[in-house]
Amino acid sequence: MGAQQSGSSGSGDGGGREFHRVADALRARMADGTYPLNSFLPPQRQLVDEFGVSRDTVQRVLRELANEGWIETRQGSGSRVVGDTVVKTQRIRSYTPKATRQRQGSTLGPLLSEAFEQPDVTLDVYTLTSESLDAHIRLQAERIRRGDIAPRHIGLRMLLPAPDVYLPYPRVKDDKDDQRLRARLNEITTRHTKSLLEVFKGLEVEEIVPSVDVRIRRAPLAPLLKLYVINGTEALLGPYEVIERPIELESGEVVIAHDVLGVGATLTHHVKDDDPDSPGSVFIETWQSWFDSVWDRLAE
Repeated sequence: MGAQQSGSSGSGDGGGREFHRVADALRARMADGTYPLNSFLPPQRQLVDEFGVSRDTVQRVLRELANEGWIETRQGSGSRVVGDTVVKTQRIRSYTPKATRQRQGSTLGPLLSEAFEQPDVTLDVYTLTSESLDAHIRLQAERIRRGDIAPRHIGLRMLLPAPDVYLPYPRVKDDKDDQRLRARLNEITTRHTKSLLEVFKGLEVEEIVPSVDVRIRRAPLAPLLKLYVINGTEALLGPYEVIERPIELESGEVVIAHDVLGVGATLTHHVKDDDPDSPGSVFIETWQSWFDSVWDRLAE
């Protein structure tokens, strides 16, 4: 497995292993539909008992998930799931019978599940962080380990912004020179990228998947959108909408930030078919060419 990644190594464990263990588990459950949209997470006391952590840790996790847009927490009402990774997906159909098959409520999770059922899996991803992808890939790794699916090859190319590129978001609303949110973003990216690499490395070392090729490169671009090209035949694309929201820092201080809507962002779904001139085929070919050009000529 090849792993190409540049940039800083992050700043510590970002609050402890237990915090990240609980947060990652809850993200995965929301991503796979265990906690569906508009449902409520278990009460805090139940989460404390299940994970064997302190109430303070659970409260910090819930604040983090609220900051990220996964949940909405109200006093006395609990924590409600309000964001699926691409819950507002719209389908763009080509004009051929293949592209008219129905996939109700299509999101990144079901598309990845379908892709990983193929013997050869290829993913090209352009994103601001690897957070959403990490949660979904862990679910597919669990399916592989259980023997539910058995891909023979997994290939991932992921483009992330270079660590020194100027990013207009996230930033403190009234102080664009405050670097704390940028440091927080780098820590999130580093942590989830490392997690992805560990998952794929485990599948390869344990010889569960015969061939694994994971490459991560940094491009000198500030992402305005996220792109997933899946097995060269389907794609999800959507812009990062700039929003204003509170973010709690590691110190406990809450700042008002200009950030982007990642979780819950509207994505369009496109399918390539046998007609090279159909809208879906042209879309896939165009964005695949764009990805390849950045990967080959700009990214390191």
